[in-house]
Amino acid sequence: MPYDDMNETQFEEFCFELMRDMGFVNLDWRKGTGLAASPSDSGRDIVAQLPREELDGRHYLETWFVDCKHYQRGIPPDKITSLLAWATAERADVALVIASNYLSNPCKDFLKSYETNNRPPFRVRYWERPNLERLLESRDEFIIRHLQSKRRTEAEIIEAEQEFFDRVWYNRKMVLEERIAAGDKSIPEELIATMRAACREMEAKYGEGNLGPYSDFEWGMVSGKLSALRWVLGDEWDNLDS
Repeated sequence: MPYDDMNETQFEEFCFELMRDMGFVNLDWRKGTGLAASPSDSGRDIVAQLPREELDGRHYLETWFVDCKHYQRGIPPDKITSLLAWATAERADVALVIASNYLSNPCKDFLKSYETNNRPPFRVRYWERPNLERLLESRDEFIIRHLQSKRRTEAEIIEAEQEFFDRVWYNRKMVLEERIAAGDKSIPEELIATMRAACREMEAKYGEGNLGPYSDFEWGMVSGKLSALRWVLGDEWDNLDS
C-alpha cells in the first residue's frame, strides 16, 4: 500500500488527498501544528463534506468527521471515543475512522454497542485496509503520485548528471595525459594548459582520490549512470559525449 512507510502525519495527508480525489469538498485538515504529530485535531483529523443528491434532484452536503489511525496493531476502543464525542457535539452526519490496518475486535464490538445503545444522530463508518484497497483500485494515477513522493527533483538530477559528466571528462583527460607522457606532440600547448587547469578545479571540487582510476566495472557504472541521467533529462540512450 502507498502509505505503509509513511509516518502518522503523512498518512493523514494521504487520507486527505484520497478523500479529495473521491469527490469530498470543503476539506479541512485540522493538523494545527508544523510538528510531526497533530495534537490540535480535537478528535477529528479531517472535516469534509460530501455532495449528495436526492431522488427529486435536491442537492445537499453531508458533513464527515474523520479520524485517521496509522497503527501496526488493531485500534483499541479508547482511541476513537473523542471522534464520537465531537461528532455528537457538533452534529456531524458521519463519523469515519480510516485505519491503515484494522480496528481491533473489541473496538468493533464497542462501535456496534455504541450505535445500538446510543442511537447517535450520525452514521458510524470505518475504512480498514481492505476497504482502502478497494477504494484505490481505479486510482492508478493517485497511487503513482504518492508512491513517487520521494522522487528526485529535476535540480538534483541535473546536479548528478553534471557530476558524472565531469567524472567521464576527467577520466578521458587522464588518458590524454598518458598520451602526452608517452611523447604525443599533436596536442597544442594552449589546450594542454586549459585542460590541466580544468582538471585541478575538478580535483578541488570532488577530491582527487574520488576521480579514479576506475576498474572496468567502476568505469561501466560511471558511464551507465551518465547515460541514464541524460535519458531521464530527455536525451537519447548511450549519449556519453564529454
